[in-house]
Amino acid sequence: MIPNQELRPRGMAYLEQAFGGGAADALISDMADLCPDFADMSIEWALGGVACRPGLDKVTRELVVIASCVTLGHPVVQLRAHTQAALQAGATREQIIEAILQLLFYAGGAAVRNALVAVKDILNGAIAADALAGHGQTVG
Repeated sequence: MIPNQELRPRGMAYLEQAFGGGAADALISDMADLCPDFADMSIEWALGGVACRPGLDKVTRELVVIASCVTLGHPVVQLRAHTQAALQAGATREQIIEAILQLLFYAGGAAVRNALVAVKDILNGAIAADALAGHGQTVG
């Protein structure tokens, strides 16, 4: 177990690394007048305590979250954010597509199609970024 006093800084660092500078402050600000406990719980418990656990590399961790979003069928904002985070962590476009496609039987065709459509621009942007950088299909 991670000591409680370490959870918040770990969660804040995870947010910044996965989603870019200002992500932690944006989450705190977005929830400040509605439900600040949500931001605190997300940063400390979900991110600092769970997402920072050892045992999975960053790419695998993001692919698991993407699969969860697809299976739920409705968290489009989170699906898009974690698709970008997966690319940032070094996942390839093909890995992300394959992770989503693997859910065809388990989550259903509609959920898989909706997910692919929801992240199409991000994944196509990954191809464009790779072409400009002169790298294969890997972004990150």
